[in-house]
Amino acid sequence: MRAPRLLYRLYAKRLQRKLVPDLLPRHVAVAMDGNRRWARSRGFADAGIGHRYGAEHLDDLLGWCAPIGIDHVTVYVASVDNLRKRDGGEVAHLMEMIEAIIADRLMLPGNRWRLHIAGQLDHLPDSTAEALKAAVDATAGRDGGHLTIAIGYDGQTEIVDAVRTLLEQEAAQGGTIDGLAERLTAADIGAHRYTPELPAADLIIRTSGERRLSSFLLWQSAGAELYFCDVYWPGFRHVDFLRALRDYARRRAR
Repeated sequence: MRAPRLLYRLYAKRLQRKLVPDLLPRHVAVAMDGNRRWARSRGFADAGIGHRYGAEHLDDLLGWCAPIGIDHVTVYVASVDNLRKRDGGEVAHLMEMIEAIIADRLMLPGNRWRLHIAGQLDHLPDSTAEALKAAVDATAGRDGGHLTIAIGYDGQTEIVDAVRTLLEQEAAQGGTIDGLAERLTAADIGAHRYTPELPAADLIIRTSGERRLSSFLLWQSAGAELYFCDVYWPGFRHVDFLRALRDYARRRAR
């Protein structure tokens, strides 16, 4: 077993040495797909166990990003559709993982990441929503990286909400729809998305072999590079991440 592990480490170091800082993405977004299928492939009777491994694996992703200067990370945890259609027990288990592994750990002393939320928390159980809000407040003063959790999220709904908020603001200021239409820009809408203070995504990675965005960051992905990986999220390795960065750099270099 030592030889494969040694070769893996050497290969990972080789990939990392070849990274060009100027060709690294500033903001990496990951659709963490395949938790249940990973659990089944490993023989777990309860496919929901994959959610625990998936939540734990977020620590690894952040650990890969921080040393190379990637300070903006967004992860797609659950869409509105997921929360509506999945089995109630599975959703409850996922919420427990979010509270115990993601929210609680981010609040630990020494953690450098500042938490942001994209989505509608009213789709979540009260305990999960409160845990995430508490983590947002507790990490607000940090000057390290920015982690955005997309949960209860849908990209089309985000755009609709942004337009609605813009219209409400215009009305409150005594403006008219015609006046707004004459001067409307993409920046006006973008300023009302869930996380307007954060940059758009540069690289979007989706695991599990699916080749679609599934309404993930539709507005923010306009100029992003897309990378689809066949590996299920809990099995997504450091070398898989480095390959995604290598692919991104090659496209940007062209």
